[in-house]
Amino acid sequence: MKNHLWYCFAAAGMFAATAAHAQLPEKTSFQASAPWRAAYDVRSDIAMVYGMDSTFEQRVAGYRERGYNVQFMTGVAWGEYKDYFRGQYDGKTHWEESQTQRNGDVIGHGKEIPYVVPTDSYIAYFKHLVRRAIDAGITTIYLEEPEFWARAGYSSAFKSEWQKYYGFAWMPQHESPEATYLSSKLKYHLYFKALKEIFSDAKKYGDSLHKPVHCYVPTHSLLNYSSWQIVSPEASLASLQGMDGYIAQVWTGTAREPNYYNGIKKERVFETAFLEYGSMLSMTAPTKRRVYFLTDPIEDWPRTWDDYRKNYEATFTAELLYPEVTHFEVMPWPNRIYLGKFKLENNPQPQPISPDYATQMQVMVNALNTMPASGNTLNGTKGIGVLAGNSMMFQRFPAHDNYQDPQLSNFYGMILPLLKKGVPVETVHMENLGYAATLQHIQVLVMSYANMKPLSPDVNVQLAQWVKNGGELIYFGRDNDPFQQVREWWNTGDNHYTAPSQHLFQQLQVKPGNDSVASYSYGKGHVYLVRKDPKELVLTPGADNILLTTANTAVQRTQHHTLQYKNNFVLRRGPYVIAAVMDETAQDSSLTLHGRFIDLFDPALPVVEQKNIQPNTQAFLYDVQTRNAAKGPAVLASACRVYEEKTGRGSYAFVAKSPTGTNNVMRIQLPAEAKEVTVTNAAGTSVASTHEWDAASHTLLLRFVNDADGVKVEVRW
Repeated sequence: MKNHLWYCFAAAGMFAATAAHAQLPEKTSFQASAPWRAAYDVRSDIAMVYGMDSTFEQRVAGYRERGYNVQFMTGVAWGEYKDYFRGQYDGKTHWEESQTQRNGDVIGHGKEIPYVVPTDSYIAYFKHLVRRAIDAGITTIYLEEPEFWARAGYSSAFKSEWQKYYGFAWMPQHESPEATYLSSKLKYHLYFKALKEIFSDAKKYGDSLHKPVHCYVPTHSLLNYSSWQIVSPEASLASLQGMDGYIAQVWTGTAREPNYYNGIKKERVFETAFLEYGSMLSMTAPTKRRVYFLTDPIEDWPRTWDDYRKNYEATFTAELLYPEVTHFEVMPWPNRIYLGKFKLENNPQPQPISPDYATQMQVMVNALNTMPASGNTLNGTKGIGVLAGNSMMFQRFPAHDNYQDPQLSNFYGMILPLLKKGVPVETVHMENLGYAATLQHIQVLVMSYANMKPLSPDVNVQLAQWVKNGGELIYFGRDNDPFQQVREWWNTGDNHYTAPSQHLFQQLQVKPGNDSVASYSYGKGHVYLVRKDPKELVLTPGADNILLTTANTAVQRTQHHTLQYKNNFVLRRGPYVIAAVMDETAQDSSLTLHGRFIDLFDPALPVVEQKNIQPNTQAFLYDVQTRNAAKGPAVLASACRVYEEKTGRGSYAFVAKSPTGTNNVMRIQLPAEAKEVTVTNAAGTSVASTHEWDAASHTLLLRFVNDADGVKVEVRW
């Protein structure tokens, strides 16, 4: 007997709630396992209520009463599913389905919260969880982090799945490269299958209730999972019927993973975040799936508020440098941010978030509510891509034959030397090569099969056709890593290639010689073959010159100019100016922007006429000159969300909402200097406030303490 505690809603009330929320906006969101509280009422469009327990329906109702578009998120590879493992769900325990290491240890996410081998039984359990969410009136489902650890694969459940999938006995993954590769390939398949079946059931169940259901996968990037030695379906999901999109889970915790550049291993948070977001966008763009970009003002690992703030600015800037992305998860776990305590650099005692950081954070997340798409592109030489693929995750653990790829250097070796020179290089997913849009604007593509393998010969056929049509392909690799010999399509059946690149070169009509560097023509394009593994370009100081020289030759052939080197990226999105200046470059200089800007990284919201950005820092600005004050009043920047705007003859009024007790600061553009400013709470009581006028920008700087119930502001001039 299933022993869940289910809550029933009256059918009429449930459908009314669904209809009322069907038209609510979906631009910004946050995820929360805690019930609604005024102290962290961040006022995004969507509240993703996290986890399924006995309080689920009450939590849904609490956020819904506050006007949120309420949706459901839970972990698909781990979670508070003790009823399933203890036997309360179906009368038998399921601990054998835990992801298990070679030494027998279970990989867990907390006490009695194992990472799971997604068996048919577990998938059936999950279908019931999702149906319960739909019964609560929720029609958008997020199943996050379909993760299978590379070091796992020794449980009885996994061995059973191996036998069913491959038709032969389980092979311990540590014993050979082939066993490692096949083990990861199965892990990849298991979570693809799980999501496919759960989403299909959710949509069918929704249809039976005349409620269309949407399904999303919040997931780390391919780069992060490969770095952290985790296997996940990643890009294959983008083509999965029933999958509506992703949340790109990129934040300080993923972006601070060290990598090598110029022989130095260190954190490069801005650059890594930029590449992670780009990898996620590359998965979805050709398939037209929606993608939300996530940032987190803190991170899971306890560090200092100063560290969180610096890296939040870096990751936030990186996400905004993709002008086509307009949907954002503004934060996970707002209760942890607003109520948690962490250290300061100069104080070992844990402290709550500072009023200044809370204000700055709220200015930033409220800007996302209106962040426009833009046809503008990043400054720098465009049209250069680096090929990536899901099989990057298959070669990460364990190492074989002493072949090492430290910190994913075989990937970063192809991309960091270009990015650090100010080239807005893109990631291209080989799984999407079948879509015409994937390579439509790519003129130069850098690739290697040292760090990944093509899962189908179609990849090589598609690449060859692209070169024939005029593409410039730069191939790096010695093709001697131990995974070249795994049992795959290139060495089975009628194929007898010793490496997948041999099939690629055959398609390109290239017969490689003994030269370490060679160039070949094919159709309208060219192939450059460099017999170095890409990791060599970043593990050794100054070794990246061969990539830069070859890329420059390819760019000259396609764009008739040389690579443009610089140390910055700048992008305009409507009134917003986003900029980043990198370090570790030959141009170790700052960037100065001139104009009239509101500095959105400064909690005081000053108006500045020039902004100097130092190396390894970023800027987020509002260009006041993009809007004529004579057009009427408007809130340009604020640490609150504005509702119920009303403009009269010589007056402007609105209601401001944000977490109770936080400090609000806002710049309001007016046609003329304010003569009267009135600030009152929901009960009509006067609220203490201060204001000042800036004549040059025609903006009123207004300050008061926020209230989740709303603060009414009336301005007359």
